[in-house]
Amino acid sequence: MWISDSKTINSVIGLSAGEPAGIGPDLCAGLAHHDYPAHLVIAADRSVILTRAALLGLPTSFGEYSPHASHKLEPGRASIWHHPVAATVVAGQLNVANSAYVLNCLNSVTDACAAGVMSALVTAPLQKSIIEESGIPFTGHTEYLAQRLHVPRVVMMLVGGGLRVALATTHLPLRAVPDAITIDGLGEILDILHHALRNQFNCPHPRILVAGLNPHAGESGHLGFEEIEVIIPALNAARARGINAVGPLPADTLFVPERLLEADCVLAMYHDQGLPVLKMHSFGEGVNVTLGLPIIRTSVDHGTALDRAGTGHLERGSLNAAIALALNMSASTGSSSNGALATQLAATPSPVTGSTSF
Repeated sequence: MWISDSKTINSVIGLSAGEPAGIGPDLCAGLAHHDYPAHLVIAADRSVILTRAALLGLPTSFGEYSPHASHKLEPGRASIWHHPVAATVVAGQLNVANSAYVLNCLNSVTDACAAGVMSALVTAPLQKSIIEESGIPFTGHTEYLAQRLHVPRVVMMLVGGGLRVALATTHLPLRAVPDAITIDGLGEILDILHHALRNQFNCPHPRILVAGLNPHAGESGHLGFEEIEVIIPALNAARARGINAVGPLPADTLFVPERLLEADCVLAMYHDQGLPVLKMHSFGEGVNVTLGLPIIRTSVDHGTALDRAGTGHLERGSLNAAIALALNMSASTGSSSNGALATQLAATPSPVTGSTSF
């Protein structure tokens, strides 16, 4: 549990509430009062959050936030930055008319973080399919934020269960993965990952385990040439730049405890190569992190759970972990407005990493 001190802590975390018909509003409704040494600003339709809170029997004492007004933002409290929905929200029922609303909430907090008004962005789940149905091209939070913030390369990393797993490719069909992995691209990913581990995760000398693409890491070319032609040259170049990248390693034995003991992160080549292992250890409490952005962004590791919206049957572990990790990263990078936050968080066990080797 976080122990806040309103005299010394002054960190503001922005939270985008996600799909209004999903469990995002349910999760946000439980944050009117919290234990984090920060003020939470929730970008959402106020009536949606208050209606969902009343439905679940939760406190509705949220403050009001406006970017054009002066506010006393106290740790342990949450305010709502009102963004009106376009159509009535019914829990569990998607409405394409509210797609632009979802992105408006996301854009507002993203821009506030980029301007330095907020320390970090935390995102609740949205529904990609309904946004695309509205005619807005959208492949996911990660890609959307990279485009909005004009970043050519970002890295998706999942944190949970004592593991950190980064991905060389994200939401691609499996047949497209080999062509998406290049020497230069892997080099950029390793640079971003190395920098983030040092500066946002307090790993002074990061050690990164890198998976091969093919079974048995290609078995010297007998099972594929991507390791020989792409991955090994990229790793050699990274090592020449001072990055401790180990591999390529066979993915089926990469996650054994002996290998992980002295590692700080695993770099998997594609989404379903690394994430099944992490989610087995942390499902419902993992955190999705976007590395390489000029802002800190964390997210829950689950979807909108439309069937649970408004029912009270939900787990808050992933959102709590995402907020906690955003605060830790903010403290590590000096994004918070007071150095006391870094001192306080350093003395508090992380709810994400626990006591494991990662």
